[in-house]
Amino acid sequence: MRPRSVRGGRTAPRLLAACAAAGTLLATAACSGDQGAPAARETAAPARQAENSPSPSPSAKLTEKSAREALITEADIEEQWSKAKDPQSWRDSLLLGQVDVAEFLTGKSDAEECQRLVDALYDDTLLGEPSGPSALAGFQQGEQRLLYQVGAYDSTDLEKSMKWLGALPESCDTFTLTGEGGGRRSVEVVESSLPKVGEARQGLSVRVKGESDSQPVTLSLDVAAVRMGTDAFTVMNGGVGGADPSTTENAVQQGAHRLQEVRAGRTPAPTPSTIE
Repeated sequence: MRPRSVRGGRTAPRLLAACAAAGTLLATAACSGDQGAPAARETAAPARQAENSPSPSPSAKLTEKSAREALITEADIEEQWSKAKDPQSWRDSLLLGQVDVAEFLTGKSDAEECQRLVDALYDDTLLGEPSGPSALAGFQQGEQRLLYQVGAYDSTDLEKSMKWLGALPESCDTFTLTGEGGGRRSVEVVESSLPKVGEARQGLSVRVKGESDSQPVTLSLDVAAVRMGTDAFTVMNGGVGGADPSTTENAVQQGAHRLQEVRAGRTPAPTPSTIE
């Protein structure tokens, strides 16, 4: 807090007493009532604060160990979630198919963007392949699944991927996916809000309506991507039983906190992780 200056030409009796007791030039100048004295005090305080404040350190480079430490846990997303043993094997056949190009007014270009989306959802590569260390964790609750990935990326590729995700609600708002055997599925992509964390973020809500075993089914996915420098994490949450937005928000908030901690060179606290 900045010290308050003494207004007017009068000096308070207690302040005069303090001046009489002080023997240094600085104390005399500060108490003399001179118009320059407040400025002297104002410049002195920030100088002392600067001496006591630690200088900001550069972000620690993500390593295989710190990437694993940045992974969220069951406690971070709450509810009755359990950690999956082999989330790399998760693949949903409703996402397999070819986008119908004829539906797009702008033709092939938009269709390619939508094809890239369903392929990325199927392969778990929303931001492309990491260029550096990465880690992945999966969680299950009934028919719901949550996949969380964190990694280091090439800065240019990461910027392009974030921009691509942000354009999808407009370029791929609705389209048709044709699967093996000619089965047709309708896909809807809507932008969703995320907690204000990281340097850039993008949320999507994806709904795929089709059939499974001759029964109508809807695959609902909440998708989130958050960038911090050249590091980023993604969340894909949902299933045929729906997607709970609050679970996605918890994963994003806690994921951002944990990644921020490891980027600062610290080890995240034991679960549940805390946000200050």
